[in-house]
Amino acid sequence: MPRLARLNAPGVIHHVIIRGIERRKIFRDNKDQNDMLDRLSDLLPATNTSCYAWVLLSNHAHFLFRSGDQGLSNLMRRLLTGYAIRFNRRHKRHGQLFQNRYKSIICQEDIYLKELVRYIHLNPLRAKIVQDINGLNIYKYSGHSVLMGKKNCDWQDIKYVLSNFGKSILKGRQNYSSYVKEGLDQGRRPELVGGGLVRSLGGWSEARKLRLKGQDRTKGDERILGDNDFVMNVLSDANELIDRRYKLKSLGYTIESLEQRVLELYQIEKEALYSKSRQKVRAEARSVFCYWAVRELGLEGTRMAKRLNMSQPGVVYAVKKGEKIVKTNNLQMIE
Repeated sequence: MPRLARLNAPGVIHHVIIRGIERRKIFRDNKDQNDMLDRLSDLLPATNTSCYAWVLLSNHAHFLFRSGDQGLSNLMRRLLTGYAIRFNRRHKRHGQLFQNRYKSIICQEDIYLKELVRYIHLNPLRAKIVQDINGLNIYKYSGHSVLMGKKNCDWQDIKYVLSNFGKSILKGRQNYSSYVKEGLDQGRRPELVGGGLVRSLGGWSEARKLRLKGQDRTKGDERILGDNDFVMNVLSDANELIDRRYKLKSLGYTIESLEQRVLELYQIEKEALYSKSRQKVRAEARSVFCYWAVRELGLEGTRMAKRLNMSQPGVVYAVKKGEKIVKTNNLQMIE
């Protein structure tokens, strides 16, 4: 059966798994692991991505991300490509490092957040890298030690995770520790890595048909971990976005025609749009341009950054600002 396309939905929780090709090591020593962490410290803020859990093992790694405005693919492409190039150069090897594509599963937050944080952070124990909970508490290549206050990691959002376990950091940490200990004997959880869900026969359209027929046992989708309503909502949102972009492209919308629409809407010259002026009209025009280009046409933020001579974090900020402007003023991309 062919692989399904990834659901690159922004703002949702993703359980991401990367593996070495043929189960080979992707981290040979601490320098490799530190290089991965350094890249995360740069790329997570740049892509507005939150990280709630992570662990680096010898031949694979797990992450729990909340994707930013541009979705997950931009982060993962930059992270894995840059890491693989340096790894090959450092170890004097050639060829593919990672097994096929990274695996990402969209997760229903209210049901699975706590379970996934625990599952990911128990990996070193299951792999016998550490011998007991005390060893896990200080294992430096896992977000568990950060949540336990044994290690600092600026890009890991410990406040949000611990807020799910208690009203204060101290109480949250105590309850989180107890929760992890309760899961020590659970072993592997295939349902948390997509293996427990059945792929929708015939794809999204067949899943909708089952739902419309009132069948309670709606088929799942291996890219999504959640109850029936959550699965159907994610698929519906993703399909609407695809339909919208297909419609725009079929109408001949390109980055150039979008540019022209913004110029007409704000009654400015092209030079004003591409200037770095902070004058209100020009700044708003650039923000709307970025929002429509990235969110509506699906263009990469890196492409917009290069086109407008902006930094990538600047484009992320502009997309957010543009979204507010468009919704507040009910601006229409299509006349």
